[in-house]
Amino acid sequence: MKLTVFSGGVHPSDNKEWSAHKPIEVCPLPEELVIPLSQHIGAPAKSCVAPGDRVLRGQVVGEAHGFVSVPVHASTSGEVVAVEPRLHPFGSFLPAVVIRPDGEDAWAPGLSAADPDALSRSEIVDRIRSAGIVGMGGATFPTHVKLSPPEEKPINTLIINGVECEPYLTADHRLMLEETDKIVDGIRIVQKALGAERVIVGIEVNKPDAVVAMAEACRPHGIEVVGLPVMYPQGAEKQLIVSLVGKEVPSGGLPMDIGVVVQNVGTCAAISDAVRLGRPLIERIATVTGDAVAEPKNLRVRIGTSLAHMVAFAGGSKGEVGKVIMGGPMMGAAQLSLDVPATRGTSGVLLFSERLVASQQEGPCIRCGRCVHVCPSRILPTSISSYARIDLMDEAEGLGAMDCIECGCCAYSCPARIPLVQAIRYAKGAILAKRRKL
Repeated sequence: MKLTVFSGGVHPSDNKEWSAHKPIEVCPLPEELVIPLSQHIGAPAKSCVAPGDRVLRGQVVGEAHGFVSVPVHASTSGEVVAVEPRLHPFGSFLPAVVIRPDGEDAWAPGLSAADPDALSRSEIVDRIRSAGIVGMGGATFPTHVKLSPPEEKPINTLIINGVECEPYLTADHRLMLEETDKIVDGIRIVQKALGAERVIVGIEVNKPDAVVAMAEACRPHGIEVVGLPVMYPQGAEKQLIVSLVGKEVPSGGLPMDIGVVVQNVGTCAAISDAVRLGRPLIERIATVTGDAVAEPKNLRVRIGTSLAHMVAFAGGSKGEVGKVIMGGPMMGAAQLSLDVPATRGTSGVLLFSERLVASQQEGPCIRCGRCVHVCPSRILPTSISSYARIDLMDEAEGLGAMDCIECGCCAYSCPARIPLVQAIRYAKGAILAKRRKL
């Protein structure tokens, strides 16, 4: 298969050796689960429980509110002790359902199993929506929306993202090794829901064992598995499409505009659980790692578990912690506290020492052009950033600010340490706010 290389990109050290060889361990339940009602792109869920209620594992505690929304479920059985704003990974206090586990971990009734072969496409999509499935690569876009393209946009190619190009993270890698068959089952379910003729799994070649495992499991089903060059952001949706099918998503468009849908391997595993077993998305695999973690691990963690509990199970921190990141170091979000809960989008928790994150003073742009050279979206990061800083948003939009995928390649390459991504993100927010007023 001939591969097309996307433009731009960088080669940060992957640092996956900390945890790539560590099998997935089950993180014990904490004494308290804080389940945010906002865990996905789109409208947050609305609480349907009250303090004092007893809930069961998998029971809906937050109902979907709109088409681009999904329900939120209890991660275990226990008592609802509060429905109140709690510190969210976004950095603010947002509504959450707080559950005190009862230790029984009893499933809610009515979570029925089904044979995917006996279900219609719409029945499959309905089960996925009811289970609260979202993109687990970090984007958390409701999956049922992706699986509901309009009739005029038929999907002919399904791409499965097993790239995991963010440094340090190894959760998807371990999942592909340890739950290979479940992922393949989910892929086949998604293929049926979309009616896609072709399915391609993309995996970077720094995970050779995963490439072999997935290829062996996929071969009987006619699913292609392709080893991809190691290049960040190979796993970004638009760049992965370019690499595997040589097509480019138009500016402002979606993959479905060119007949493609992309799903993450973790999402496929969750889809298998949801459709075949009737189980909602109440847990995920996450990597706890970094030079300030005593024993880096890959954990199966219930949604709502605090980052502090996850780090403690990984042996705790060591030395002075200089920075905490949820997700990868390139696109993840710095956290103010380990008290925030793991959500459906928590692919990892990184703890870095003071030495590793020693701050560097921002300097003036030296017009070296490195940010332009590495930008996979082929935009002008410094120019957009400059406009954003003086609130010239029309000019920033005119230079393609909305095409920025916030991969961080520009800031990573900038010798002047200009916070380019933050400035462009600010511009995107302002542009979207302006559009909503029109």
